[in-house]
Amino acid sequence: MKHRHFHAIVLIVISLIIVGGLLTPVSAEGLKKVVAVSRFENKTSYSGGGQWDLDTGMADQLTDALIQSGQFTVLERETLTDVISEQDLAQSGRFQQSKSARTGKLTSAQVLVKGTVTEFESKSSGSGGGIGFGGFNIGSNREDAHVGVIIRLIDTTTGQVLASKRVEGKAQSGGMNLGVNVGGVDLKTDSFKKTPLGKATQVAIDNAVEFISAELKNRPFQGRIVKCTGDDVVISAGEQVGACAGDTFAIYSVGEELVDPDTGELLGFEEKKIGSLKVVEVKEKYSKAKLTAGGKGIKAGDTIRYEEKQK
Repeated sequence: MKHRHFHAIVLIVISLIIVGGLLTPVSAEGLKKVVAVSRFENKTSYSGGGQWDLDTGMADQLTDALIQSGQFTVLERETLTDVISEQDLAQSGRFQQSKSARTGKLTSAQVLVKGTVTEFESKSSGSGGGIGFGGFNIGSNREDAHVGVIIRLIDTTTGQVLASKRVEGKAQSGGMNLGVNVGGVDLKTDSFKKTPLGKATQVAIDNAVEFISAELKNRPFQGRIVKCTGDDVVISAGEQVGACAGDTFAIYSVGEELVDPDTGELLGFEEKKIGSLKVVEVKEKYSKAKLTAGGKGIKAGDTIRYEEKQK
């Protein structure tokens, strides 16, 4: 009997460890990547209405899902209006006219996430006819919902698209049901989330988070030099991203832009490793550090990349 109790306790402990690991995922380096989510672009026939629009609503849902994953520090969408216009200008090919998107407001974010909603539809079949966004339908036997979104990850330094993928969400209901015009209700409510279209939306968002996590998993955490006085350095990595005393970073000097002479596309920047530093004191949004190697010519705006935690 004692052995049985012991085995039961062991199984419970193992289960708690596994569940705990799933609920609090940690990046490979122990530092959360800083991402910004922009307003989505709506290319569907759904024009919005009621208390929810696809462009802002989907962005808010993705932002919340990324935060809940525990793997990222996410910048608020409301702060990105000017930055997005700068990024759009950069992607239009007029890079030399707009550098603030690469070196200014978004220096604390590694990646900008942009989404385009391509499908957002719900169809019914069976008795009672179909369901549309124009009103109610009672007695439909089955409702099929489909949501499609293109997710793009953009390097905030260069404006280059790092990765792009179309994610989908599908859901289905059966039996007697009541369909309701999604343009006249708040899609953030529990009542919408329980509908096939609400469930399909959530599946698409979950698939987007999975894609973003997989793409950024092996990218080293990247921040900036904020200030440098002698061997004393301030960096843009603090408690919010999981920085700890003892963390070490490599320092890279950002040099000349590399531009394709034919297309004018920014290909990247010349970089040179000029030193290393170790964190000695951590604040909420920044850390104080000491140079441990090199460092000649260090300046505000230079790049830092996570190396390892000091043993």
